[in-house]
Amino acid sequence: MADKTMTLEDAVAEVRDGMTVGIGGWGSRRKPMAFVRALVRSGVKDLTIVSYGGPDVGILCATGQAKKVVYGFVSLDSIPLEPHFRNARQAGTVEAVSLDEGMFRLGLQAAAWRLPFLPTRAGLGSDVMINQPQLRTVKSPYDDGEELVAIPAQRLDVAFIHMNRADTAGNGQYLGRDPYMDELFCMAADKAFMSAEKIIPTANLLDEGSFQTLKINRMMVQGVVHAPGGAHFTECPPDYERDEAFQKEYAATAKDPAAWEAFKAKYLDVSEAEYQKAVAK
Repeated sequence: MADKTMTLEDAVAEVRDGMTVGIGGWGSRRKPMAFVRALVRSGVKDLTIVSYGGPDVGILCATGQAKKVVYGFVSLDSIPLEPHFRNARQAGTVEAVSLDEGMFRLGLQAAAWRLPFLPTRAGLGSDVMINQPQLRTVKSPYDDGEELVAIPAQRLDVAFIHMNRADTAGNGQYLGRDPYMDELFCMAADKAFMSAEKIIPTANLLDEGSFQTLKINRMMVQGVVHAPGGAHFTECPPDYERDEAFQKEYAATAKDPAAWEAFKAKYLDVSEAEYQKAVAK
């Protein structure tokens, strides 16, 4: 099997201005934050971010790199509303496409299956159809003739995910409570990149979890990055829990532009190794 290991910078170099970027994880849980920090360092701009959003969305809004955000929610979990995303919404600096969580998933699923759309009853009779006028309905071709919402495929130029374990070929394993939708982000993307806490031999992938935890197979990703602490400050159990103190420090900077600039200079305008050294306990 081919060795797909690469650096964060090599993976992020695939992102160009104006691209649509999918970011895996869920809220403030197992987010590929090392990739997000690398995106900040790259300076790439005018991005459309597709995410079950957490600090990934907030940071890329605060740095002005996100032009549009497609999301099911944007939350830090223990802090319900992501404060930097809220600032961007209130200032009108980012275009927002808010979808029901299930509708969001169907968009990724349609793209993964290379379909133009998938039908659903979700959204019918709700304000989603009013606030997102680009959504259309279709009529069932069968005798029931039911009207359904046609969720358009959410194609991605590039996707980033973070896993607990991976091998050099691109097989990835989650060991936490939930797999989230990371495999759909990969399959919906032209190119997908995975970071992992540990890179281990393929033969050892079942040492810590069952076959069902091998959610990512090597056909889904173009690159693998060894990134210990790569989800910090979001949680990545069983390797580590969320760094709540750091998250509170991050969230507080949304109230003070000077504090945000200081945070950015200390934690984002530095290499990944310098970041990990700064947050080490």
